[in-house]
Amino acid sequence: MDLNSGVHIMGILNLTPDSFSDGGHLSQATLSKNVAAMVMAGVDILDIGGESSRPGAKLVSLTEELQRVIPAIKTIRNSCDTPISIDTTKAEVARQALDAGANIINDISGLRFDPDMLPLAVSRKIPVIIMHMQGRPGDMQQNPKYTNVIQDIKLELQTWIKSALAQGLEPSQIILDPGIGFGKTLDHNLSILRHLSEFKELGYPILLGHSRKRFIGTILSEEDPLNRDLGTAVISALAVSHGVSILRVHDVHSTVQAVKLARAISKAV
Repeated sequence: MDLNSGVHIMGILNLTPDSFSDGGHLSQATLSKNVAAMVMAGVDILDIGGESSRPGAKLVSLTEELQRVIPAIKTIRNSCDTPISIDTTKAEVARQALDAGANIINDISGLRFDPDMLPLAVSRKIPVIIMHMQGRPGDMQQNPKYTNVIQDIKLELQTWIKSALAQGLEPSQIILDPGIGFGKTLDHNLSILRHLSEFKELGYPILLGHSRKRFIGTILSEEDPLNRDLGTAVISALAVSHGVSILRVHDVHSTVQAVKLARAISKAV
């Protein structure tokens, strides 16, 4: 997959009972149905997660997380060859997920929480999504502060990347996520969206994970995350002009439509 060839759609499949939006223990039949719908809609990557990272979320044991994600990955891999991303901060979960058929590690901690995560990524030579987060899910929204949110995030990402490269990670493996909603206020999130193209200056593909998040609900007065897909699609369309490589979303169909329209407008004479 050439991430520099345009925008790619990552569909979210949360296998958690406490996700802020679409979590739940999915039966094999329901999971297969949801995956088929995403594939039909034009998804490029499927993102599987077994531990909620919403603000205030509680930690999940290794055993519980494995029980949630590994059977799901095997089910998906038996039915389609769409690339799978494993959303986890635990190296053992990532290792077993890769063995089961996953292709990408999506680590909200930026490879920092588990000391075995970076060596695993280096040894497997697979893409890793390095996300910026201030704090941890349990406390990240307790008064996050930045001197300059864009420059601070860029500097921290550069520091983490430098460390990862020094330990053997290849530049071609790196995908960056500025971390919308992870230790960010409403104004921080809006500033990130306004200056998305600046993160391209770091030299790596950019992933945007904005789907159904609270700041959209705050602006639109939509308390129910399920009613935030229109706002999500608008942001997705705007992100196209900023050179974002991956849009991580719940509603693949509306995002594909938004991207098509944005591309058509950008090509108009």
